[in-house]
Formats: sequence, C-alpha cells, structure tokens
Amino acid sequence: MKRSSALLLAALTVLCTCGLATGEDTEELFMDFLQTLLVGSTEELYEGPLSRYNINADAKAAMEELKSCIDGLQPMHKAELVKLLVQVLGGQDDA
Repeated sequence: MKRSSALLLAALTVLCTCGLATGEDTEELFMDFLQTLLVGSTEELYEGPLSRYNINADAKAAMEELKSCIDGLQPMHKAELVKLLVQVLGGQDDA
C-alpha cells in the first residue's frame, strides 16, 4: 500500500507540474487522471488525460506498474486514497 501510494503521489506531482506548465486547469487534469487511473485502463490514460504528452517506454512501464498496484487495492482502500489525495490537492488539513 505504501509503495502504490508513493508511486501515485509521484505520478500526480509530475502530472500536476505538467498541467501548470501548459496552463491547463490542474484540478481538472488531476481528477481526469485519477478517475481513469482508478477505473480505466492504461490505454484510456494515454488516449485521455495523458494524450497531450509524449510518454516514453520507461514512463509507460512505470504507468503499467502503477496501474497494477492500484488495481490490486481493495475498493475501500481506493476510496480512502482518493479522499486523501483530494484533501492534499485542496490544501485541507484533517485537524
């Protein structure tokens, strides 16, 4: 779980940075990416949220591994991960 969370956070950091660099709404890009990552296929990632980016072979291999980790999570863990990431993205504290 820690490994998949770390991979997801790293991927989202890169994705959000790319979104900021292109002037795209980062929150919208994040939500599209996350939704596709959680319920779609890697092909849908490349055709959807990542379609504007040149994804090299190593990055594709990393996305396959990340998707495999996400697919292995229990549904309730996926839901909690989404809540956490939305909270972090929104800058909200849990306190």
